[in-house]
Amino acid sequence: MNTKLILGLVVGLIVGFAAGFLIANSLNKAAIDAATTAQSGGNPKAGAAPAGGSKVELSDEEIKAKLAEADKNADNFEYQKTLGLALYTYAAMKQDASLLEDVARLLDRAYKLNADDYDVIVSLANINFDLGQLKKDDSFNKQARELYQKALTKNEKDVKVRTDLGLTYLQGAAPDNDAAIGELKTALEQDPNNEKTLQYLSQAYAAKGDKAEARRHLEELRKINPQSPAIPDLEARVNPGN
Repeated sequence: MNTKLILGLVVGLIVGFAAGFLIANSLNKAAIDAATTAQSGGNPKAGAAPAGGSKVELSDEEIKAKLAEADKNADNFEYQKTLGLALYTYAAMKQDASLLEDVARLLDRAYKLNADDYDVIVSLANINFDLGQLKKDDSFNKQARELYQKALTKNEKDVKVRTDLGLTYLQGAAPDNDAAIGELKTALEQDPNNEKTLQYLSQAYAAKGDKAEARRHLEELRKINPQSPAIPDLEARVNPGN
């Protein structure tokens, strides 16, 4: 599935949210225009911007017009997918949480039209996770978990998705540290140098009270990237009061 004006959130970025909205950083206008191509029968690669494209500003009127066009073409899978992914990236670039519910609506519509599209499954999981954190509503987090689990039935080696699945267990209303650790350990076996996985494993062990394991994974993270912005927060978790 890296939100929300996200909102104050250097700390949230470090300790908290799924990929999608949080880590995307650019959008070419062509990515949104590609939705129009899809609506007229083309088949662009969803959410992809041509190389060398420039960042753009979209007016509220432009966005509303595209959303209205999507509503008129509610049965067009490519349109819903392409516009949904493009707006998700744009929302991340602009740190504009106000677009998230519109993005969720488009991607949910795309999912209902084609429940087997991997990009849609993962992106819909990401945005459900984001909305759960924003709204403090665990039903979104549970929906994200189900979608990540479905994605992993299609690609069990997707480390990013498995790491985000583990994160859903850390962020729920009733955190399950053991379940989180299980998923994150599997992800780490597949990619021992994954910074995000190491970060959340350290966090999960700290939450469980196993400071030795938390410290061990923190040190692994430090070896890989001594400048990781997650390190100060993890040090505070592992060594509270220092």
